Amino acid sequence: MRIATTTPGPTGPPTPGAGHPPDGGGLMNRLARRIGMASAARPWTTLGIWAAAVAALAVLAGTAGGSFTEDFTAPGSESAQAMDLLDERFPAAADAGALAVFAAPEGETLQDHRQAVTAAVARIAEVDRVGDVADPFTAGTLAPGGRVGYAPITFDAPAPDLGPEPFHRLGTALDPARDAGLTAELGGDAAFINAEVETSGAEAAGLLAALVILLVAFGTVVAAVVPVALALLVVGTGAAGILVLAAVLDTSEAALSIGIMIGLGVGIDYALFVVARYREQRTAGRDNREALATAMGSAGSAVVFAGGTVMLAMAALLITGVGIMVSIGIATSMVVLVAVGTALTVLPAVLTLLGDRIDAGRLPGRRRRGAPARPARPAERTLWWRFAHRVAARPRRYLFAASVLLVVLAAPSLRMDTGFPDAGDDPVSTSHRRAYDLLADGFGPGFNGPLLVVADLAAEGGPDEAGLPALAARIAADPGIASVGEPLTGPDGGIAVLTAVPVTGPADPATSATIERLRELTPDGVLLTGLTAMTDDLTTQLDDSLPLFLGAILLTSFLLLMAVFRSVLVPLKAVLLNLLSIGAAYGVVVAVFQWGWAAGLLGVEEGMTIPSPMPAIMFAVLFGLSMDYEVFLLSRIREEYTAGGDSTESVARGIAATGRLITSAALIMMAVFLAFVANPSPFAAMMGLGLATAIALDATVVRLMLVPAVMALLGRANWWLPRVLDRALPRIGPEAAAPAPAGPSRPAPPQPSLTAASPGEQ
Repeated sequence: MRIATTTPGPTGPPTPGAGHPPDGGGLMNRLARRIGMASAARPWTTLGIWAAAVAALAVLAGTAGGSFTEDFTAPGSESAQAMDLLDERFPAAADAGALAVFAAPEGETLQDHRQAVTAAVARIAEVDRVGDVADPFTAGTLAPGGRVGYAPITFDAPAPDLGPEPFHRLGTALDPARDAGLTAELGGDAAFINAEVETSGAEAAGLLAALVILLVAFGTVVAAVVPVALALLVVGTGAAGILVLAAVLDTSEAALSIGIMIGLGVGIDYALFVVARYREQRTAGRDNREALATAMGSAGSAVVFAGGTVMLAMAALLITGVGIMVSIGIATSMVVLVAVGTALTVLPAVLTLLGDRIDAGRLPGRRRRGAPARPARPAERTLWWRFAHRVAARPRRYLFAASVLLVVLAAPSLRMDTGFPDAGDDPVSTSHRRAYDLLADGFGPGFNGPLLVVADLAAEGGPDEAGLPALAARIAADPGIASVGEPLTGPDGGIAVLTAVPVTGPADPATSATIERLRELTPDGVLLTGLTAMTDDLTTQLDDSLPLFLGAILLTSFLLLMAVFRSVLVPLKAVLLNLLSIGAAYGVVVAVFQWGWAAGLLGVEEGMTIPSPMPAIMFAVLFGLSMDYEVFLLSRIREEYTAGGDSTESVARGIAATGRLITSAALIMMAVFLAFVANPSPFAAMMGLGLATAIALDATVVRLMLVPAVMALLGRANWWLPRVLDRALPRIGPEAAAPAPAGPSRPAPPQPSLTAASPGEQ
């Protein structure tokens, strides 16, 4: 098979304004180099400042850190207005309660165990924060048949303010019923909101896998341990910062899980990029200081850009205006900021103190620094270079095949059913999930998602107290409603609340349709709320804000890449290819979790609704992370193009130069993310699988097939930039290379090394 090595066109680099990549000395290069070398000049001072800052943050988190709060309010929605009305005029009705759920063994009834149930109820009443509890026998809360019943529990504070501690004590209070052979669980909205998220311990396996990959990549124990240690520092600092954030802002517990997930991935990857470039420069014969300065000016500046892109993408979650999304966006941005900060300051200090010991603990068979090296292997002899040219020789074929693969993987995303997760989506190992199942069996699936109908009796055009029975009858006549309770009137007599139990479960699309119908048939002054209505409004608001959110990320990323790479088509290509890989990740998540494909193999439940916040969160995370690899790859491609002016050859050499590095980084990120698939939280499992899938596709299909195919088809047009934009855009390139003198050829650049061995050994 013939391998194409050139494309038609001039051999020298084009002139500025016609698409020529920028000259050296970018803003990011200088900034990263100065910060890194300042830290390296006083390593102990740098580490001391970090140690003091982390210690102070840990103390602050332990003494003044807040608790996590799940804010399910969609600002401005009908459910939010109704909750504001209740908070103002009928606070007792606004507080979510808990349910102590009891179930007798098959063939028996709770009446047979009345003494044990009554004893448990008495112990519940003694628990701190419990305002009142009703005995199921006197309250009439037994299911038909008498096998299942519940004791309603009210608290002395709103559910989000309780925290998990009261529910630990309530769980112990149920022991008399359990000792009598009954099943006793805690359920209800308050139990679900304050449930603690369990961890699987698989995160440690992800770290171990990352360490193994680093050992293979670097060949020495110390060089492999440094990025992992830095990632642990990032996660610890970030977690403490998130706890402090929770004291001043309603912060979702998901913010901590996602922050840890992203912190582990980027913490290792950013350190990997810098350490790899540093050791490459040492292998090339530069002294440690010069090698570090070069590494910080190149890889360090790319880390600044990559981290900044992730933070911008996560900050775009603020556009949704939804509390939990805002907290996740801010928290994750904080963690990524810590990762960038440690890579620019702590890492140079550590590398300076280690000196030549960075190569300590060498694996057998790896060459020591200073030992005779084999001649450097030309790029043309690498598998990466040959494959890139093979793609460039038949770009349309590879472009079609890769695009079809990604489109097929993305196809299931068109059938994505989004909703808000409820207790029925949590693991069966949790008490509130078992209570959910018992209540659904005893009272029907809709019992777990009651709707609160709030009637403002003083509102113009609304019902008065005499019209409440007619309102209840109208609601009960809807086919989606199973029952309507008696109205409760507020202290001032001007507000009434009715509880309507749907026929279907909280996350069922039919329940959303029921809510929509009820809002159409109820008169003015009547509002629907409750946790189910609130999460339904939340899903609607997220869907409505998604186009603006996506547009902001896409436009910002496009403009940043255009400024970095001085091109219009290169950033456009990057944005479109990222959309393809993210769409494929969505499709895999839908196929596994919603359709159940390979769910048993992965140990996850099937038939789940995709949480409505997940598409936006995953998009922000993935778009930011995918830019990491895009920046490192395109920076090297631009460097090669500046030196030779050959589009196809520059792509091949860029892929060859970054092949091992990006592959190692992607494998590490995948190992970290896949570890979260074993997390008991379905949300964390979905995020882990989706992120790992997208990273795998981005590092293989996109990098090895789509990028060389598209850039081969575009040729010199890759680097086209109108003169007016070239003059207007700031030069902020992370690895801007000085242009080589024009000429028909230049020597093949040495290949980067991830070990202390010479490039020829790679």
